[in-house]
Amino acid sequence: MQGLVEKPVLIGWAELDGRRLSGAEIGVICAERPEEILRFGGEFFLRCGRCRARDHFGILQGDCPKGTLICGSELRGTIEPSAPEMPLEEAIIAAVRLRSDEGITALSGGVDSSLVAALARRECVAVGLEGSHDLRQARHAAATLGLTCTSVSITPDEIADALPSVIRAIPKKDPLNTGIALTLYFVTRFAGEQGYRRVITGQGADEIFGGYSRYLETATLGQDLERDFAGLELQAARDQAVAALHGTYLSMPYVDCRVVRAARAIPPEEKVCGGHRKVPLRKVAERHIPAEFAWYEKKAMQYGSGVWKELQRLARKKGYKTSVQDYIDHIDRVDHGH
Repeated sequence: MQGLVEKPVLIGWAELDGRRLSGAEIGVICAERPEEILRFGGEFFLRCGRCRARDHFGILQGDCPKGTLICGSELRGTIEPSAPEMPLEEAIIAAVRLRSDEGITALSGGVDSSLVAALARRECVAVGLEGSHDLRQARHAAATLGLTCTSVSITPDEIADALPSVIRAIPKKDPLNTGIALTLYFVTRFAGEQGYRRVITGQGADEIFGGYSRYLETATLGQDLERDFAGLELQAARDQAVAALHGTYLSMPYVDCRVVRAARAIPPEEKVCGGHRKVPLRKVAERHIPAEFAWYEKKAMQYGSGVWKELQRLARKKGYKTSVQDYIDHIDRVDHGH
C-alpha cells in the first residue's frame, strides 16, 4: 500500500498493539506504513489526502463506513484492532486507561459510570433537573469515591430551548432517542464550555452486559443482546451528533475491542441471572468501588435526570396531551419551515 503523504487529520484517538499513538506517530504511519492503519484500535476518524478511515465499531462519525480504510472510492481493507485478548477486568482497566489522559467523565451514580469514573480519576459532571435522582446519586458517588464532580442543574426553559437543536441533530427522531439526546446535550454543553473535547461515558454497558430490565423476562436473551449490540452504531450516531454541537465527542470504554471480546465470551445466562442484570460487570466493579454502587439498580438517564418527565410536560403544555411523538414531529416541521 503506497504511503499517504499529506499531513493526517485525526478526530478522536488511535492505538496500535495496546499503545495510544501520538499525532506524530500517526503521521509517520500514514506516510511510511499505511497498512498499519488496518490494525488501529481506538475511537477515530482519520483523513489523509484522499484516504479516510474509521474505527472498528464506528464510535466516531465520518464520511466512510465504520471499520474501513478507503482511498478515493477504493476499499483498501477492513480495520481489525490488534489489541491482545485479556480477562474482562483487565480489559476494562486498559480501556479506561487509554481514554483517561484527558477529558471529563459523565457521572450518574450507577455501576457503569461509577466504575469508569473511579478508574479514570478525572473531573466529573452530572446533569439533571434540581432534585432529580441522578444529581443526588452522582453527588453521593463522587463524595464516596473522592472525585471532583460538578452538578449541572438544568431548567425547564433550557430544555425547551435545546429541543429544536437536538431534534435537528439526531438521526432517529422519536421520544426515546430525544430524551437520551437531550440529557447528553447538557453533559456535552458543560464539557465544551469547560474546554474539554473528550467526554468519557458508560454508554454501551447495557447492550454488552445485559442491563435492560426487559432482559429479566425474555426467553431469547442471546438474540436480544446481539440485536441490541447491533443497534449501538445508530446510538453512537445520535450521541456524537449531539456532542458535536458543543465541539466534543463521547468516548466509550465499554465499547472497546478488548471489553467487547471479553464480554462476548461470557454466556448470556451469566450476564442476567438471579434477578440481577450486568452481573459480570458488577462483579468486576465491586473490586474497585463500594458494593452499594456496584449493585445499584439505576434508572435510565432520561428518567433519572428528570428530562423525560419535563419533555412530557412540555408536550402537554403545547397541546400534545397524549403524544410526545406528535410534539417532536411538530418541532421538526417548524424547523423545516412546514
